[in-house]
This record gives sequence, C-alpha cells and structure tokens, in this order.
Amino acid sequence: MYIGIKDVALLPDYHLLLTFENDEQRIFDVTPYLDQGIFCELKDPSLFNSVRVQFDTVEWANGADLCPEVLYEESIPAVEEKA
Repeated sequence: MYIGIKDVALLPDYHLLLTFENDEQRIFDVTPYLDQGIFCELKDPSLFNSVRVQFDTVEWANGADLCPEVLYEESIPAVEEKA
C-alpha cells in the first residue's frame, strides 16, 4: 500500500511520529537501521534531529531516506489514551 508522509515529529529513543496522507499517525523505530550504511550517521543526535518531510517521505540532512511503504509497513499505530 502506498501512502505518502505529510508530517514527521521526533520522539525519544530514535523513534518518529509519522502522519500519513490519510491522516493516520504511526510510530516508526529507526534503531534497527542505525548499524546499516548511511543510517549509521544518524546515531549523532543533531543529525537525527534534522529529519524532515521531503516529497512524500522523510529525509535527513545527510541524504538518508526510507520509502513510504517501508515506513508504513514497519511502523505501529500511534494510539491516543482516552480519558
């Protein structure tokens, strides 16, 4: 399923809160990627914090990016607690 990203927010411990074009919010854990290729550079918190939406996915200042399909399939729903 292809759904682009429209917003990204930083969460603790190398997690991202992603808002997809269908307004669904999901949490993506970047830690499994931090020992692979260009993603190793994201261990630097200032570089990790450079994440932004670029076109329909997320990208960091060093050029690292992940396709929206991977972001969706490997993320979990962000569930708000109800009072």
